Amino acid sequence: MEKIDSGMSDKMVLEILGRRIRQERMNQNVTQKALAAKGGVAIIVVQRLEGGKGCGLRAFIKILRALDRLGQIDLFFPEPGISPLLLARYKSKKRMRARSSSIRQLNQTE
Repeated sequence: MEKIDSGMSDKMVLEILGRRIRQERMNQNVTQKALAAKGGVAIIVVQRLEGGKGCGLRAFIKILRALDRLGQIDLFFPEPGISPLLLARYKSKKRMRARSSSIRQLNQTE
């Protein structure tokens, strides 16, 4: 399997993605027409994607969903966690005690 890396041109990445989509479609024994219908896109969109010409993000999502592969997005683009640096910064600014003025205001309203 050909690996995608940051040194590749956009055109090369689109071609690889197109081949992978085509192979997955063929593995599932689905025609381009059936995939387009199931995904709610025009057949030309599937043809362009498989041909390495790309498509819009929404169409790409629809095609992945039709192939039952939408969850694969989590593998290559997981939800980012909090940066350890930001976490340390937030912990250092955490309040350790209540302010006395806040307590006085609370007692006065009772």
